[in-house]
Amino acid sequence: MAFEEEGEAREVKAFAGKKMAAGICAILLGHLGIHKFILGLTTPGIIMLLLTVTCVGYPVMHIIGIIEGIIYLTKSDEEFYRLYAVEKKGWL
Repeated sequence: MAFEEEGEAREVKAFAGKKMAAGICAILLGHLGIHKFILGLTTPGIIMLLLTVTCVGYPVMHIIGIIEGIIYLTKSDEEFYRLYAVEKKGWL
C-alpha cells in the first residue's frame, strides 16, 4: 500500500511540474491553446487553435486562456493532478 502511495506521489509531483508551464502559457498564449497541449489535452487544444485562426475567436479564446491560467496556478498540486491528469478535464 505504501508503495502505491509513493508511486502516486511521484506522479503528482511530476505532473505538477507542468502546472507552472501550462499556467504561464495559458495567460500569455491562451488563445492558441498551447496550455492544453502541455497537459496532453489535444482535442481542446485543437479547438482553441482553430477558433482563433478561423474566426473572430481570438478575444474569447484569450479571455478563456487567462481564466484557465489563473485556475491552474491557484490549484494545489494534488487537485491539479486529479483534475487534469486523472479526470482529463478539458475546459475551465
